[in-house]
Amino acid sequence: MDRRMLPIVLVVVILVLLSQSVFTVSETEKAVRFRLGEIVDTDYNPGLHFKLPFVNNIRKFDSRIITLDATPEEFLTAEKKNLVVDSFVKWRINEVSNFYTSTGGSISTANLRLSQIIKETLKGEFGRRTIKEVVSGERRNVMDNLTKKTNLQAAKFGIQVVDVRLKRIDLSDKISDSVFQRMESERSRIAKDFRSKGAEAAERIRADADRQREIIKAEAYRDAERIRGDGDAKASELYANAYSANEEFYSLYRSLNAYKSTFSDKGDILVIDPSADFFKYFGQSTPR
Repeated sequence: MDRRMLPIVLVVVILVLLSQSVFTVSETEKAVRFRLGEIVDTDYNPGLHFKLPFVNNIRKFDSRIITLDATPEEFLTAEKKNLVVDSFVKWRINEVSNFYTSTGGSISTANLRLSQIIKETLKGEFGRRTIKEVVSGERRNVMDNLTKKTNLQAAKFGIQVVDVRLKRIDLSDKISDSVFQRMESERSRIAKDFRSKGAEAAERIRADADRQREIIKAEAYRDAERIRGDGDAKASELYANAYSANEEFYSLYRSLNAYKSTFSDKGDILVIDPSADFFKYFGQSTPR
């Protein structure tokens, strides 16, 4: 090797060794320093740090909150009803050394273990509550208990559970169909009840209307008969007064009206004795 190249080679070697001796940790990371595969240190603040090259190696993990969207599972309530529960978990790495030794530093492994913890905890919480309690009354308490219990069990994995939430609680398909059919039959029963009550009210209104109509007709007929009677009485009075004023003229007037009514048509024929009283004015040329 040319002696003139020796300084350059030394500088390059020093730079390589220096780069292998320095590492940085950001605010969103947690770092673990290994020495020949053994964990040496994990207490690193954000910034620049040093290590022994080729002896130590560094592995970094994300310290931000991670979301586990759990697979919907079926759980039995205190009433032995199946509920399909969809939940999610917010968690982050708390003790990086425990996290690495228990999960091998794998996020998917951590999610799998958290899912098992959540499943068992949900089973216990739902098993001692009714549907009404878990859906509305004690839903908040269920989520708080889930967070506390899950956090206690997850601590051994170096994980801190920030929050556990229930996204959705549904009845299973079989129960949903049964509930729907029961609701449908109940609504049909209510509709029939309304229809029967409506028909009853309609019949009652119709009967009342018929009664009112008959009453009105009867009252109208009564009034008409009274008016007709009053009119007949008045007419009779007028006829009586006219007859008493001139009996012969009244008799002639009535006969003429009888002739007019009897012979109103040219084809009318009346077979009667000509000497009858009906024709007494036909045979007289002069008034009596």
